[in-house]
Amino acid sequence: MKRLLIKNMVCDRCKTLLAQEFTKAGIVIISIKLGEIVYEENADNEEGIIEGILKNNGFELVKDTADMILENIKIQLINTINNGENDIAGNMSSYLSKKLNKDYSILSKMFSKKEGVTIEKYYIDLKIERAKELIQMNELNFSEIGYALNYRNSSHLASQFKSVTGMSMGEYKKLQQWDRKPLDKIV
Repeated sequence: MKRLLIKNMVCDRCKTLLAQEFTKAGIVIISIKLGEIVYEENADNEEGIIEGILKNNGFELVKDTADMILENIKIQLINTINNGENDIAGNMSSYLSKKLNKDYSILSKMFSKKEGVTIEKYYIDLKIERAKELIQMNELNFSEIGYALNYRNSSHLASQFKSVTGMSMGEYKKLQQWDRKPLDKIV
């Protein structure tokens, strides 16, 4: 059994794609979740096959310990947005420290140094991209979008949205030019 950490694996479609590709290559997956695949080790050349699958589909194998930690931070934050978790709403630092079993100041410095933005700015950018997606889907009003993204009130989301995108959520909706960034391209 071997565990791999995968960079740029940010949604369920990523998991499905890699599960199909691994199966097609005859590699038996034990478990798969965002950013991680556990599989049964068999052949000597499996590593080359796996790296080829990852590269051909826009993913990377994470080998460096610091990169593993950064990917875990991103995965935790993406999960909170995708799952509507409220754990993080009160205190991101204690949430990430608890999830990654590391002091937040270390995580924060490492993230900022490597990615060029703070964890908080990255998280806001993730939330804005999710807000864009929800606006595009046209199933929720702006207040409901704010609630879904764990904002205390919709005006806070509106303020952050305008600050990041340069336009109001209403203007964005009217334009219907969906200039969304993929989650793996935010930093």
